[in-house]
Amino acid sequence: MTLESTTAITPRHAVDVRIEGAVCHLVFDRPDANNAINAQLVAECHTALDRYAQDVSIVVLSGSAETFCFGADFAELSQGVDPQFAAHAGPGPMFDLWQRLATGPFVTVSYVRGKVNAGGMGFLGASDIVLADTTARFSLSEMLFGLYPACVLPFLVRRIGFQRTHYLTLSTQPIDAATAQAWGLADAVDEQGDMLLRRHLRQLGRLSKTAIERYKTYARGVTPDWGAHRERAIQGNLEVFEDPHNRAAIARYVTEGLFPWE
Repeated sequence: MTLESTTAITPRHAVDVRIEGAVCHLVFDRPDANNAINAQLVAECHTALDRYAQDVSIVVLSGSAETFCFGADFAELSQGVDPQFAAHAGPGPMFDLWQRLATGPFVTVSYVRGKVNAGGMGFLGASDIVLADTTARFSLSEMLFGLYPACVLPFLVRRIGFQRTHYLTLSTQPIDAATAQAWGLADAVDEQGDMLLRRHLRQLGRLSKTAIERYKTYARGVTPDWGAHRERAIQGNLEVFEDPHNRAAIARYVTEGLFPWE
């Protein structure tokens, strides 16, 4: 089914939703916040999937040329959630979004340019295919703030294994696109990332919706059961994000730009 192009879901959007034939583009569009994950971004992604998941065969996630997604929105954590999007706040809706992307009846493609960090890596772990240009840098910085990537781990471990996820978590250091490709975090890397994406979309567009749905249903039986990790992941996330010391460090970073060790 071919759908007409659409614009953002809300006037002050966090995600630009664009339909091109059988492809749904979800473009993170929070430039002033490094495309950080807030309740609105999660809500708009869920809304787009509610509307288009049964009609499209490919979902492409992307950000700006400088930042794919830099993780949780610390400003929202410090200042509170917009009541309009309160139902999508917290780790549960975010985990559920990643699970939908991982198991939905479509091919999920993440196209990474620039920085992707912390919760942004959850989108990559939930993707069927990760493409990157040579500017991409991948990191998990949570431990620097006394946190750990509780919800990210089940998805990232399925993509690159426990030890590499463990290393990224403890080192907190970014890896470049070439290393990400060698580790299986990125499936393909090219200096001309836009052309790389177009080539993949052209080939993926030849797959039928039925074939994709059947394959992903089958694949769920041979990949980790994310549902089994959901409650533990959410509880782990809540524990570290509700810790008063960690919240004070996050608030100080938001207001003063200082890291916990400074």
